[in-house]
Amino acid sequence: MTSLSAFCHWLDAHGSSCMEVAGFLTGVVNVWLVTRQNIWSWPIGVANALFYTVVFARTGLYSDTGLQVVYFVLSLYGWWHWWRGGPTADTLPVTRTSRALAFRLSLIGVITWLLLWTITARIPGAALPHIDSALVAASLIAQWMMTRKLAENWLVWIVVDIIYVGVFINRQLPLTAVLYAVFFALAVSGHMQWRASWRNAQADEQPA
Repeated sequence: MTSLSAFCHWLDAHGSSCMEVAGFLTGVVNVWLVTRQNIWSWPIGVANALFYTVVFARTGLYSDTGLQVVYFVLSLYGWWHWWRGGPTADTLPVTRTSRALAFRLSLIGVITWLLLWTITARIPGAALPHIDSALVAASLIAQWMMTRKLAENWLVWIVVDIIYVGVFINRQLPLTAVLYAVFFALAVSGHMQWRASWRNAQADEQPA
């Protein structure tokens, strides 16, 4: 047995897995890079989505399993959109979410939640389908907002991450619970950094 195989076996015996560790590491690096507005967060996000597709499928969190597939697609889209840049093909700027867009996103989120709840509640072995589907719907909205560099994406992530910590403790995924606690701290940091970036951009646009 190789050292890696032995390590994975030890993790399996202690309620974790190599997939969860890989997801943990890529998740932390991914979100930290996003807070820095670093475009290389997106390819790491692609890998993170693949790792957690396996982790969540094994634990009955089927909405979250599907979410990782969407994350995979959105990460590819975000990579392209950040790389292309803004209207002048320059660095994509941080912007604010208008009230009209916030209302539309909230409506889409509620509809998505109800649809996912209805579907996953019928799947044998589904865990916490009402909470799981709500968190998935909110995560989808936040992830899309992130691809567009809307500053308020971090506020959604802050709420989602707090609830996810409890869910993963319930599902006996302690390492992932710790990961989402780290995500919470990074989301707070990201919110402050992106708001500062937006304010600086607004100040630069003011006439001298």
